[in-house]
Parts: sequence; C-alpha cells; structure tokens
Amino acid sequence: MKTIFVTGGAGYVGSHCCKAFAQAGWRVVVFDNLSYGWRDMVRWGPLIEGDILDPSSLNAAIAETKPDVVAHFAALTSVGESVKDPGLYYRNNSIGAFNILESMRAHGMDKMIFSSTAATYGVPHETPMPETHPQLPINPYGWSKLMVERMMHDYAAAYGLRYAALRYFNAAGADGDGEVGERHVPETHVIPLAARGALRDDYVFTIFGDDFETRDGTCVRDYIHVTDLGAAHAAAADYLLKGGEAMAFNLGTGDGTTVKEIADAVEKASGRPLPRKIGPRRAGDPPVLVASNARAKSVLGWTPKHSSIDEIVSSAWAWALKDDAR
Repeated sequence: MKTIFVTGGAGYVGSHCCKAFAQAGWRVVVFDNLSYGWRDMVRWGPLIEGDILDPSSLNAAIAETKPDVVAHFAALTSVGESVKDPGLYYRNNSIGAFNILESMRAHGMDKMIFSSTAATYGVPHETPMPETHPQLPINPYGWSKLMVERMMHDYAAAYGLRYAALRYFNAAGADGDGEVGERHVPETHVIPLAARGALRDDYVFTIFGDDFETRDGTCVRDYIHVTDLGAAHAAAADYLLKGGEAMAFNLGTGDGTTVKEIADAVEKASGRPLPRKIGPRRAGDPPVLVASNARAKSVLGWTPKHSSIDEIVSSAWAWALKDDAR
C-alpha cells in the first residue's frame, strides 16, 4: 500500500487531510509532537510522537516509515503571534521544513505536499488572486511560509524534488461526520469565535472594522471547507505519484464572504442570537482576499463541493456543540 507521512497530522487541517488520504487508499502515518495537535484527532493511522525540530527523531521516523509522499502541515499559524515573536516562527516553520527536506533527501524521497498560505501574497494587487500574483508578505508568518516555498523551489532545481505548494485561503468548517473539527488554544479563527458567541452568554463576538470598501463595510475572505482541502491534498498526492511537476496551487472558492455575513450565518445555523460589537481595524487587514482556483481545477481536477457558507457554518456549529460538551 502507498504510504504518506503526515507531519502535523493531529492538527485541524492535517487531521481532515488524513481522513481524505485514508479514503483515497493511502496508508497514513502521523508525525506530531502534540504541542498544538490532539491525540483524539489521530484516527486514520498510527501516531509517531516527534518534533520536526529534532532531526534525529524525524530521520528515524522517516527511515521506519519509508513513505512515498511527505505531507507537511506542522506549523505555527497565528499572524499576531508571529509579529510579537518572529524567531519562534522562523525556527518552527522555516527551520522545521528545512529539517524535513534534508531528511527526505537523505532517504532518497522526492515528493512533498506543503501546507502553504495566501499570506505569502501580502496585500492583493488584483482580485481574484492567481498563483502568479507577487509574493510580498506583510508579517513574519507569511515570510516563514514563503521561505519554505523558496527552499522547495531550490531543492527542485538542484535535487529533483517534486512538490505541490497548496496556498490555502481561509480554511473553515468541520468534518461532516463529526469525527474531527477545529480546535485551537487560543482560538483566533472567525467562525469558531462566532460560534463561541452563540454558545456562551459571557462572550461577545468582535468584528474588526466596519468601514472597509466592501458591500457591508466588513472584510471579505474566501472560506474553503476543510473537507474540500482534504480532497485537494489527496488529488495533489495522486498528481505527484503520477509524475506531476513541482507547482503551487491556490485553494479557495473564488468567492468572498464578509465577516457580517459569517455572523448572520452562525445565527441561522444555531437558531440563537449572536451578540456582536465593532472593534478597530487590525493592522495589515486588506479589505478583500479572494483566490483564483483555476489552476487547481485544471491541473488537479479539483473543485470545491462543500464550501457554501451555509454548509461550512452548519458543520462548524455541529462540531462546536460536540466539542463544547467534551
């Protein structure tokens, strides 16, 4: 059976992608230090506890597993935290990825899927944003991810690495079967925070800015259901296995939803009022971030099927109810 080695497979996106890999016939092996991941989200294969910053444990796990493809999700993702502590992000995200690339090279492995981000683009110059859009990040998180893309590009040229860099826009929602979902400590993502506001009497949901040049004054983002992300990763693994060349792909819907529309959708899904307040704009928040997904559609044969806002929010609400009772 073909084997995929999944770093960060106990986390939010990684766990959903593990399910997609397993459903596509892969033997899944998770490598995670559980600092941000969750043991109960490792459901589709064994867990090897280890750290990408520890080359010896990483090398031992890859030597034992002998994967056909490495899927790298293990990363820190908070923009605000990256501004306050950039060293933490460059060490974990950039040096950690370097360790993976070196371990792969040492063991003769040449296929890698990388969990990248739209944050590598920075402020949009055009909408929707294609993969050819200039990459000028505006925070250390985005730079730490772009450095990995640069490393992969150079490893491809020098050592024959073949990779798929998957640039997510806004990952959202939860597994439709309720097996895994979004759980961060602390939570910073808009939909689970809105769900928290509907669940708890002591929490008011904050909308950061209502004076943007958008249809209702609040930021527009491209939300992509995490199940659709899983399908894209499974398609990327198959693409690499069949000899596909190194390439970057946007993962989004091509449509945008405002923060106010998200709040309204949470009220609809929950049947509860969502107390909300308007806060100041956050530094560096562009009014609109929307993907062009034409390349993923044409090259990977991928189309998002679960990313209507109603489906995203209803799945997130169902998970929030389940996880709140945990």
